[in-house]
Amino acid sequence: MARRQRRQTLPDPFEVTIESLSHEGRGIAHHNGKIVFVFAALPGERVLIRIDKATRKYSEASVIEVLEPSADRIEPLCPHFTLCGGCSMQHVDAEMQLALKQRSVLDMMQHAGINIGEVMPPLRSEPWGYRRKARLGVKYVLKKQRLLIGFRERNKPYLADMQSCRVLVEQVGMHLTDLMQLIDAMDAQRSIAQIEVAADDQHTVLVFRHLEALSEADVQRLTRFAQDTGFWVQLQAQGPDSMQALYPPQQTLYFRPLADSDLRIAFGAADFAQVNNSINQQMVRQALDMLELQSDDRVLDLFCGLGNFTLPMAARVAQVTGVEGDEAMVARARRNALDNNIHNTDYYCADLTNVDDQTPWLRQRYDKLLLDPPRSGAFEIISKVSALGARIIVYVSCQPSSLVRDARVLVDSGYELSHFCMMDMFPQTAHVESMAVFRRR
Repeated sequence: MARRQRRQTLPDPFEVTIESLSHEGRGIAHHNGKIVFVFAALPGERVLIRIDKATRKYSEASVIEVLEPSADRIEPLCPHFTLCGGCSMQHVDAEMQLALKQRSVLDMMQHAGINIGEVMPPLRSEPWGYRRKARLGVKYVLKKQRLLIGFRERNKPYLADMQSCRVLVEQVGMHLTDLMQLIDAMDAQRSIAQIEVAADDQHTVLVFRHLEALSEADVQRLTRFAQDTGFWVQLQAQGPDSMQALYPPQQTLYFRPLADSDLRIAFGAADFAQVNNSINQQMVRQALDMLELQSDDRVLDLFCGLGNFTLPMAARVAQVTGVEGDEAMVARARRNALDNNIHNTDYYCADLTNVDDQTPWLRQRYDKLLLDPPRSGAFEIISKVSALGARIIVYVSCQPSSLVRDARVLVDSGYELSHFCMMDMFPQTAHVESMAVFRRR
């Protein structure tokens, strides 16, 4: 017979003083000898908190009332900030956000015994309306007798009850209620599961994931919606490969990796592309500068994706080799090179977590190397990098802990960390992206 699980009894609200911030941007306090992570609290503040979750080692809490605020505290712009899990730092001044994120990575580097040469100024952008890609949940909630569209609640599986989102591109974020009204009037009201959002400088695609076949009336509703609003609409019956254009029939999005170049990279709603176009352009420009590219260089671009770095580098060097684990992405990277009349790139599809030492591209020598791995980092391939002969390595990171781990390997294999730069790809969140430049000693 299964043992009945006891309901956890949480303590009544109590006061704490915030001592510091965690790497995730939460306030850190102590109570009864246990650490407490407090959402939306800043160092030095005295706050009244409520415990949301308690384990043997730590507790997680929310602020009920700020009794003594920090000078860095500001009023969140979004009315849904305390509920929605999309943002975590709207209560912090923009300059303080940048400083906290940068400090978190530098502290981790220092703790790992890694010396940093020059800390460069952070890359920053407009802090609102920047997010060009997102996946919005959709659900008809019986208890509320209405439809919800948005992100999940903080630390909960439920959709947040929200009418707007200030970090999404304005044409979507400020019109969530229009989308709710559209779906609420459809026959498929209860079988639309999500909306994928993807935008470029001119167009915004909305991909409606439907769990059941749409009626002809619903297809017409979505078509009229696209015609009336200017949105491009796609339908998705199953996985990402099932996405198909509804209206207009031909849809291709593009982004420019460099603001001052005619290069255009085509991407689809399901493809990985950076969510913040301004930061991406600054990031690509800085990476090219830090690599000190020469006309006779041979460059290796690992985790190359659609060619975000590959194509801009190709315009400056003799040859660029791109390696990516997704066969479809590799095919689109090749297509993007041809569409931009670039012929000095070659591409390989390879699982970079399990590379055979005899693979052809890994047996060549390169002058420069760029890595742009996922959050898990590049640990499996980084140990092989020193044998490639690259004089300069640029590592673009979206997870500080994996960057620090991989940096330790590079430093131990003969490189020094010469430059570091924090990139605020996701303002209003604790998410940290950074660029580290390594030079062979």
